[in-house]
Amino acid sequence: MKRPLLSLKAQAYALLARREHSRAELRNKLLAHARKRAQVEAAAAAREAAQGPRDPWDPADDVAPAAEPCDAEAAAGEVDALLDELEAARRLSDARFAESRVHARAKRQGTARIKQELARHGVQMDPDTARQLRETELERAREVWRRKYGGEPATEPAERARQMRFLGGRGFAGDVVRRVVGGREDE
Repeated sequence: MKRPLLSLKAQAYALLARREHSRAELRNKLLAHARKRAQVEAAAAAREAAQGPRDPWDPADDVAPAAEPCDAEAAAGEVDALLDELEAARRLSDARFAESRVHARAKRQGTARIKQELARHGVQMDPDTARQLRETELERAREVWRRKYGGEPATEPAERARQMRFLGGRGFAGDVVRRVVGGREDE
């Protein structure tokens, strides 16, 4: 027998218990959950109207007919009200999400890649964090490069280009990449 779907609030708490979410990300997940919940409820109502109460022991009763789409505006309003409530209770915070994401990514990625990921989640990095990441970018890039390539500068142009593409793909700035791969010390 299938488990019943969680309420919007229970689903929000379940998602937030796993990790921090941005408001935009949590909103998208909760809207999808609300649509799914509305479809299941509509299917159950249609099934009961058509054939009476559901028999939990009959596997044929688990097949739901196509449900009508839920009212998108009502679901969006309900989700937005829940998100406001979560923010007021300090259970949801874009600043906390950004801080956790930066902390998790800073050792392996450059500032550009971290900013891009935050933007994808609808959050901007605060100026102090951006400044701090820029100040430590050279050391972080050197550490990533050392772990991947052993710390010896490449002698062949093709290998140097490969290492530069690797660091560039990780989001490190071009001047930092050139300094690290070129083997130049701090200028």
